[in-house]
Amino acid sequence: MPNPFPDPIDSGTARLVAEPVAGDNAAPWSVGELAFKLKRVVEGEFGHVRLRGEISGYKRVASGHAYLALKDDQAVIDGVIWKGQASGLAFAPQDGIEVIATGRLTTYPGRSKYQIVIDRMELAGAGALMALFERLKASLAAEGLFDARAKKPLPYLPRRIGIVTSPTGAVIRDILHRLADRCPSHVLVWPVKVQGEGAAAEIAAAVRGFDAMPAETRPDLVIVARGGGSIEDLWAFNEEGVVRAVADCTIPIISAVGHETDTTLCDFAADLRAPTPTAAAEMAVPVLADLRLTIEGHAQRTERCARRYLERGRERLDMVARLLPRQDALLGPQRQRADDLGQRLGRGLERRVSLARGTLDRASG
Repeated sequence: MPNPFPDPIDSGTARLVAEPVAGDNAAPWSVGELAFKLKRVVEGEFGHVRLRGEISGYKRVASGHAYLALKDDQAVIDGVIWKGQASGLAFAPQDGIEVIATGRLTTYPGRSKYQIVIDRMELAGAGALMALFERLKASLAAEGLFDARAKKPLPYLPRRIGIVTSPTGAVIRDILHRLADRCPSHVLVWPVKVQGEGAAAEIAAAVRGFDAMPAETRPDLVIVARGGGSIEDLWAFNEEGVVRAVADCTIPIISAVGHETDTTLCDFAADLRAPTPTAAAEMAVPVLADLRLTIEGHAQRTERCARRYLERGRERLDMVARLLPRQDALLGPQRQRADDLGQRLGRGLERRVSLARGTLDRASG
């Protein structure tokens, strides 16, 4: 039976050393040449792509670069994020989170594989963001960062109040206006970005900066505040760095991020959560007029107590005085005895003089 797959080159015997073949002028490529040709083709064809997938095997190495894989139910592709882009991500990537990665495809000749070099990565919708929120919440709660027993009481009348917020928004104006109405206080404002790239790092640095100030100048209370917004707008206050800075701060902290219905991880880590920034100012200080009334009330009570104590003392003194004997009763016997002794003294002197006179008369006669 003839061979269905005949050798295209009928040499009769296998060759040990490669030799030129008649009619074939294609020079053999080296492995490196082929790898780099493939690299140019892939990068030229897929110079800009956006991929949606779930993060798997994410890790950031000592050099600062990050490596991961994006997968769905049909395929997996490796990815790399260089140090500069990894530092600028708006969230901390975690396994299991669905994202949309923007970058370019390339090949890695050292392992004969293709991969995506990610320039930008975003969460794939609000659902993925909430999944990341719940994952972070569970992880940090397991470490005890939200433990109610670690909450610090707020000072009743803080001498200095530190505020971490944007210096240009309506939030700082509302807080300052409310503090001025209730109880004028010494306020220290640490201006930060409250949204966008780098916001989380600035907020964490501000909280740690207040905590590191000398005891004679640092605030007695810190308010971390921001206006309302979507979960994407408030995400800086869900970053792990901010949550840890708030939980580690030795100064009592009020979290006033968003409106009453907004919730961030910063709220769980703070010592007290305020529904709005204005409410945070109300929680921070008492009403000065009420404080004055309280002080006046205490002064009146103190005066009444002192007066009552004096009156009761006078009553007890009068009662004791009534029980004491009268002066005549106390001094009568002594007076009588003094009169008796006086009379006896006179008679004794007369008798003594008489006896002396008689002795003198006898001596003289």
